Amino acid sequence: MNKKPLYITDTVLRDAHQSQAATRMTLEDMLPALEKLDRIGYWSVECWGGATFDACMRFLGEDPWERLRTIKAHMPNTKLQMLFRGQNILGYKHYADDVVDAFVKKSIENGIDVIRIFDALNDVRNLSRSIESCKKYGGVCEAAISYTVSPVHNEEYFVNLAKTLEEMGADIICIKDMANLLLPFDAYSLVKKLKENVKAPIHLHTHNTTGTGDMTNLMAAQAGVDIVDTALSPLSNGTSQPSTEALVATLKGTDRDTGLDLNALCDVASHFRTVAERLKSAGILDPKVLSVDTKTLIYQVPGGMLSNMINQLKQAGKEDKYYDVLAEVPRVRKDFGYPPLVTPTSQIVGTQSVMNIISGERYKMVPKESKALLRGEYGKLPGEVNDEVRRKVIGNSEVITCRPADLIEPELKKYAAEMKEKGIGKSEEDVLSYALFPSVAEKFFAERDGKKQDKNTVRELTVEY
Repeated sequence: MNKKPLYITDTVLRDAHQSQAATRMTLEDMLPALEKLDRIGYWSVECWGGATFDACMRFLGEDPWERLRTIKAHMPNTKLQMLFRGQNILGYKHYADDVVDAFVKKSIENGIDVIRIFDALNDVRNLSRSIESCKKYGGVCEAAISYTVSPVHNEEYFVNLAKTLEEMGADIICIKDMANLLLPFDAYSLVKKLKENVKAPIHLHTHNTTGTGDMTNLMAAQAGVDIVDTALSPLSNGTSQPSTEALVATLKGTDRDTGLDLNALCDVASHFRTVAERLKSAGILDPKVLSVDTKTLIYQVPGGMLSNMINQLKQAGKEDKYYDVLAEVPRVRKDFGYPPLVTPTSQIVGTQSVMNIISGERYKMVPKESKALLRGEYGKLPGEVNDEVRRKVIGNSEVITCRPADLIEPELKKYAAEMKEKGIGKSEEDVLSYALFPSVAEKFFAERDGKKQDKNTVRELTVEY
């Protein structure tokens, strides 16, 4: 038997709770399990990036950089992985190249080994700077294909995209299937084609929203995929990733045996069971995200987007409109030129869908992010945009056709100067937190530091270009 073990990335510290519990797991929740996780033998553990950075400061009163350093200190033997939104970094708009470069540098310095870099629109122009920076500072660059299904997306499109990403310097190609739309036999075919056309290892990320995630992982394994994402069982399935333990047990004794110890996995899972129970008791982990919904194949709503929409409807007292909003999502997506639904486009399309239903008139209420998307501020939309909707939303505004970041002047020194004037922040990492989320970071610094800092405390970043 020619054995080729399937490598596992566990998402329990990041995407699992982002998808199921709006990213509310605390560092205190994680600490008792970190050293056990470090002994498992995962290919990597995803623990940072995505929405965790924002949520740490906004909701949990935690410094995201300190969280990363703490995890690294307790997990020295395991590669730590983060999710990075290309030119959006971890925010919801495009940032200047100097901010992207500095953020990548500081992420690696503080403990990140693998950076999964994606663009919501698969516009490779939005990936160029972060890929270049990741390589420059010694990170493992995992460039991602945002997988979706539409009249403009097919297997040839994704294979060509993977070739381009490899040419740009990607060490690994990730198939990022955020809404569990990649069905098992399609996964087999796509992985086979990718293995034939690119030399880089292939890493599959899917969810179990439609109930097909386990089968998708299994068929991908049969096709030769190198790494897959799973989540420990207490925070797996539903809108999260398929269960780690289930896949490990399934492949045991086969030519794709993961080599992981099921007993060790069950031991560390017992800790996260108590965490999941706490999140359920607090009303943060909504039962809706745990059940299979095959209508997702129609709506194409990923887990994080789903939990956000549920929260928006709760706040508006319109929970009864849940399925009306889901039905509106594909209509808005078509109007917007079929963007893949992943942060930030998932939040933009989701919020617009909620507003269309709550207001009773489509595009009567339009957030600035919808206007920016239709104006080209996020990059080139994959398909044809509904011109009538675009005119209603942005009027006669000119649509951007260049790489959006080319229009953004360097920003770091400006943010450092602002912070010095306000007497807030203590480090270069703080400047980056402020650059991404100014009002959230300023409030967090005030709570963390207890008092205003001396104006001379904030140092300017010394990144050169």
